[in-house]
Amino acid sequence: MNLSGTLNAFRILYNPSLCKPGLIIDTFNHLPVPINKHIKAVVVDKDNCFAFPKENKVWCEYENKWELLKKSYPGRALLIVSNSAGSNEDLDNKQAKFIEDSLGVYVLRHSTKKPGCHDDIVEYFSHHNIIQDPSEIAVVGDRLFTDIMMANIMNSYGVWVKDGVVKSNNILSRLEKLIFSPKE
Repeated sequence: MNLSGTLNAFRILYNPSLCKPGLIIDTFNHLPVPINKHIKAVVVDKDNCFAFPKENKVWCEYENKWELLKKSYPGRALLIVSNSAGSNEDLDNKQAKFIEDSLGVYVLRHSTKKPGCHDDIVEYFSHHNIIQDPSEIAVVGDRLFTDIMMANIMNSYGVWVKDGVVKSNNILSRLEKLIFSPKE
C-alpha cells in the first residue's frame, strides 16, 4: 500500500489543482523532446508509462522516443522514480541496479513513495548541479494522484501520459480519468 499516496490524496479535497497537469499526452510516444526550453531535468515513472507494468525494459513501440529522451537529457538529468524500483520494497536495490544497467538511466533511491519523495528528487538534481530551481524539472507519468501531484507539490512541470502501455483496470486510475480527463 502506498501510504504517501493515500495521505496526499486528501490534499485534493482542498486543492484539486494539485492534480492538474501542465501537459496531457496520449502516450509516451507523444512526449515532446525536448519538453520545453526551461526544462533541465526529467523524472519518468516506469510502470505503464514507458514500460509494461512490472517489466524492466522499454516498451518496444517507445524505444526510439526513449533514446531521444536520453540524448536530450543525458547523464543524471534523466531519472527514473518508481514506487517499486529504488523504494524500500526493492531489497538491496536489486531491481534499481538491474534497470540502471539495462536502460542506462539512474533510478532514485527513496524511502517514501510518490508523491512524498519530492524532496529527494529536488535534492538529487540540485546535488548533481542539474537544476537551480524545481521549476526546471518535468515529471512524466501516468498517474495524476502520484506523478502529477508530486510535480505540482514541487512547483515542477507535470506531463500526464493519459494512456499507458496497457489500459489500467485500477480503480484509482479509472477515477483519475473520469474526473480529470478533458471533455471531448
